[in-house]
Amino acid sequence: MTKLCVHRGEEPIHAIVFDMDNTLFDLVKAKLNACRKVTGHVGINDGEELFEYFLRDEVGFEDVKNIADYLRDRGFFEETVYRDCREIYENEKLENLQVYDGVRETLSYLNSQGLRLGLVSDANRKNVQARLERTKLGKYFDTTVSRERTGKTKPEPEPVKSALNDLGVDPENAMMVGDSLRRDIAPGKGLGMVTAHAEYGDRNLESEEGPESDFGLQNPRDLVDLLKAS
Repeated sequence: MTKLCVHRGEEPIHAIVFDMDNTLFDLVKAKLNACRKVTGHVGINDGEELFEYFLRDEVGFEDVKNIADYLRDRGFFEETVYRDCREIYENEKLENLQVYDGVRETLSYLNSQGLRLGLVSDANRKNVQARLERTKLGKYFDTTVSRERTGKTKPEPEPVKSALNDLGVDPENAMMVGDSLRRDIAPGKGLGMVTAHAEYGDRNLESEEGPESDFGLQNPRDLVDLLKAS
């Protein structure tokens, strides 16, 4: 197994745990495009306004009930319209997923070095599977942990712990890579993992505070350079 010492101590890295959305691909852009399709369908053409509904804490970023609330507030709600809008939204969201440049090459390199890779997402199993199938990224990972596995979401540590258990590594021998300081870097550091902030995917859509990461990534390929330099 490859041994990589990329932090202050001397513990080797045997595994890397990745966040999924906005770390491997641009979900925000895909959702915005899907929102534009939905609002265009009902004749409003204001996708940004619909997208704002998905940022509300009381409903959640993944919940299509945001579309229902939007349609009601704008006086367009009918069950058939809502059904059609949901279908348009889900289809367009998947169709518009774009893997960040360098992600495939990076994951392939990590696989070639014998590192074990895990993925932890707050999305449900259905969305995780659909997005990995669409982007063809699932083959790179030894384990995936969706929301149902532990019933917890990040920054709670349980999902990351579950991935580490699957990978058979201790936290001090693993790295956490994600776009959110609060949801990814904080649980990783709390467990004693090395952390790398995927700054290229951090869209700052919500006000959040979190610990400073051990490393910052301006591009997915920076992770390869980091490991090669160790």
